[in-house]
Amino acid sequence: MQQYVIKRVLLFVPTVFLVTLIAFIVMAVLPGDPAIAILEGDGGGSYSLEDLENLRKELGTDRNVFIQYGSWIGGVAKGDFGESLWFKSSVMTELGSRIPVTVELAVLSILMSVVVAVPLGIISAIKPDSRLDYGARIFTLIGIAIPNFLVAVLMILFLLKVFNWLPSLGYVDLWDNPAQNLSQMIFPALALALYEMAFIARVTRSSMMEIIREDYMRTARSKGLTERVVLFRHGLKNAVLPILTISGWQFGRLFGGTVVIETIFLVPGMGRILIEAVQHRDFPLIQAAIVIIGIAIVTINLLVDLLYGWLDPRIRYA
Repeated sequence: MQQYVIKRVLLFVPTVFLVTLIAFIVMAVLPGDPAIAILEGDGGGSYSLEDLENLRKELGTDRNVFIQYGSWIGGVAKGDFGESLWFKSSVMTELGSRIPVTVELAVLSILMSVVVAVPLGIISAIKPDSRLDYGARIFTLIGIAIPNFLVAVLMILFLLKVFNWLPSLGYVDLWDNPAQNLSQMIFPALALALYEMAFIARVTRSSMMEIIREDYMRTARSKGLTERVVLFRHGLKNAVLPILTISGWQFGRLFGGTVVIETIFLVPGMGRILIEAVQHRDFPLIQAAIVIIGIAIVTINLLVDLLYGWLDPRIRYA
């Protein structure tokens, strides 16, 4: 197990390095000049060529791209992503208060997904071709087919038209007012979670139906064990690896999926500020957001791999 953990952690480091390299190079080769965007501002102001060259020198964008990357990655290693071109402050100052918001939204969404989807998938598997199974399968098909941004819009319209009530938009810190925070986050989390619920439920059903047919399940029943013990101790325990795989992937996916949902529900998270950064060509802020989201996804994958080794001792690297 120790060797397995060491190898997974050693693979984590170059992967993170590759994420930073891709984020920087992509931003560097994209069309658009941040110096021009700053000088023009919102009103398309005039400027001279000398002003443009001076600002490029000040921002460091006149240097070779690899020299820029070396300087940037040195700051990133210290937790310094530079200064935001649009907000005129440290990038981490702008993102510092928004990262916990996005994390809260993603965690709430994946918890809702797992709590609903796993029991639904199990019940659907042990009662195939029943009304409940058909209902669960219809739900999963709808959940997978509808994009989460459309779910969010339909949710708001439904509450407004049917109940003449608009969900509480904006954001209040969890520690200041937990009840109001939950009322504000529950609907964006639900809009994000619908797809995850459907996908995890389908994987759970498929995995459980395969496990139920195994010989050791019949052996467990022949020993006189209750159906609950057979299903959860022998069935779900062996079916959990595919569920863990898809849940980890979905959790990482949620960090990127919050972009539109945060904008619709006015949640001040990383997704919302990322859209503002793209509009104003704030490259340092875009790079920081992409790198942080990328590191979060790589970290989740690492944790899933480590859980694999813990749950199934047969999983080892040669």
